[in-house]
Amino acid sequence: MNVEFSAQDLEFQAEVKAFIDENLTPDMREVLQRSPTGHLSKALQIEWQQRLAKKGWAVPNWPAEWGGPSWTATQKYIFDLEMSKASAPRVLPFGVTMVAPVIMKYGSQEQKDKYLPDIRDSKVWWCQGYSEPGSGSDLASLATTAKRDGDYYIVNGTKTWTTLGQHADMIFCLVRTSKEEKRQDGISFLLIDMKSEGITVNPIVTLDNPPPGHQEINTVFFENVKVPAENLIGEEGKGWTYAKYLLEFERGNAYAPALLAKLDRIRSYAAQLEASGEPLAQDPNYQRKLADTEISIRAMEFTELRILSALSSGQNVGPESSMLKCRGTELQQQVAELALETVGAQGIPFHHPDPSAGINEEPVYDWTSAKAPLHHFNIRKASIYAGSNEVQRNIMAKLVLGL
Repeated sequence: MNVEFSAQDLEFQAEVKAFIDENLTPDMREVLQRSPTGHLSKALQIEWQQRLAKKGWAVPNWPAEWGGPSWTATQKYIFDLEMSKASAPRVLPFGVTMVAPVIMKYGSQEQKDKYLPDIRDSKVWWCQGYSEPGSGSDLASLATTAKRDGDYYIVNGTKTWTTLGQHADMIFCLVRTSKEEKRQDGISFLLIDMKSEGITVNPIVTLDNPPPGHQEINTVFFENVKVPAENLIGEEGKGWTYAKYLLEFERGNAYAPALLAKLDRIRSYAAQLEASGEPLAQDPNYQRKLADTEISIRAMEFTELRILSALSSGQNVGPESSMLKCRGTELQQQVAELALETVGAQGIPFHHPDPSAGINEEPVYDWTSAKAPLHHFNIRKASIYAGSNEVQRNIMAKLVLGL
């Protein structure tokens, strides 16, 4: 695989930079700089994604048939790299990266025509309904039921850890449509309108005590919710297969571009901070930590490029997604710890993460007092969601090593 940038790639890189300069508005930059969580408001997030959609860049991994840009693996890498360098908001994954591949592969033509254009154009906000109280990494134990009643399913149960569910128009859900000896065989995949009667969304108030409406996670309750039977993806009882396929895309993210961009920012801050009368960046122990972290990220970067190349040729991510998820989330945590160590005492102040109001005080640097401590604690979850890293290692042992 050739990872050198060609003249065409360099032209594309310049085009991406120009797009960011023109479309990442001052309002967006201001909110992103002052938001400890890095989230935009719903309105600004949709505006950003629709600007990308207008350019044809909102769905970089989609086939051209449904509006994908037909980029090479290198162009996808360049796009991620420049977006990360600019601290541009990422496209929310729930529609574009998660449910859309499932609809493309297993949905009916009517479902593809109905849902995919709106996902591409950010006209519908999606959220995920997998985990339940008591059913996280052991997802096959889920208890939310969907009983067929004529042309509808009647859904009852609870989903939890639903990220940004308070904003969502639709939720894709794993539901139990029958009780089988093998638990996985009784699970189906439903698309549910969040405005349906009987749905209640309650915030989960985390330790950072976010202001009302700005919570990151929620619990969603379903009480006798009527869902049209036409919203079933594929066959009844095959939802476990579809769920595993979706998780390949949720886990198979490209982590390296964002991590390298964050490491560059950490390095620049370290050059401004003093330790024992010398710039922190000149401390040998600190330099070793920076070097060790960058070497680890660069090693993972080449694995990501190989996977991107495979995706470009139409292959699935496969069990390699578990490897990326494990290593990528561990490195996210390592970089967050290094950031907190870098800012030192400047990381002590605490502020409520209100992305609309932001922080009134001027930070010492762009994320020291506000972002470093919150990000450090928040990113601890990364090795748990989408299947804990312990579960991912079991998957790799079975499917990669044959154990």
